[in-house]
Amino acid sequence: MSDQQRLAEAYDAARPRLVRVAYSILGTRAESEDVVADCWLRLVEADRREPVRDVLGWGTVAVARAALDVLRSARVRREAYVGPWLPEPVVTEPDPADRVTLDDSVRYALLVVLEQLTPAERTAWVLHDLFAMPFAEVAAAVGRTPEAVRQLASRARRHVSAGTPRVDVDRDTHHRVLEAFLVAAAGGDLTGLVRVLDPDVVLTSDGGGAVSAARRPVLGADRVARFLLGVVRKGADRTVAVVDVNGAPGLVLLERDGTRSAVVSLTVDGDRVVRVDLVVAPAKLA
Repeated sequence: MSDQQRLAEAYDAARPRLVRVAYSILGTRAESEDVVADCWLRLVEADRREPVRDVLGWGTVAVARAALDVLRSARVRREAYVGPWLPEPVVTEPDPADRVTLDDSVRYALLVVLEQLTPAERTAWVLHDLFAMPFAEVAAAVGRTPEAVRQLASRARRHVSAGTPRVDVDRDTHHRVLEAFLVAAAGGDLTGLVRVLDPDVVLTSDGGGAVSAARRPVLGADRVARFLLGVVRKGADRTVAVVDVNGAPGLVLLERDGTRSAVVSLTVDGDRVVRVDLVVAPAKLA
């Protein structure tokens, strides 16, 4: 086996983790795959100059640095985005035998919170708090001193703590809340839907300017419930399927030809829904 073959095998073994790193920083699956593919070419060049012994360590720093660069340029585009920008969801079929579909680091509610951070804060927090990298290695990826990235991660940690659910909900509880949400919405039961929503629930809809969507977040249980029932009435001919959205139970709306028209992520805290993220932008539903 040649040296490049060994390098390729090591990089392929590291690829799932590297994609999770990039996706946690970027919030888009396609861009994350591109970043990891580009870093393979960089790895080959680096190995020619000096053999790379720790492919996973080298790849994590390289992918994080490249994802950070992409995120900085993407922020300019996202500022001009029509309506709220939501991360690209990862939709998979639920597997009863697999209690955790994806690593917790890429749960959808967390990605939404990470959008509030600066690119440097987000990268520092992802690498240190999610992927347990020492600050010295985080510093190499972010291009700051270890003390500076320690401060970045600390600021990010406060934002994440304030923005994520207070209660760690298990999968069975999440699924039970999802079923109550679905029954009430499908039955046009306003009272029942309000009951499953937190009084301060927030609904965010991402249409990207390509399809009709709320341009601003919808706040409060009554308003969110009425908005959702309106969506149900307009899409009466659609099929609703329970899927996993970033590893947690969620919903997908399907047109008659089987194409996705919406992905719904529910963030559950205790026994109520505190966030509804509705992705209807066609580019994010492929």
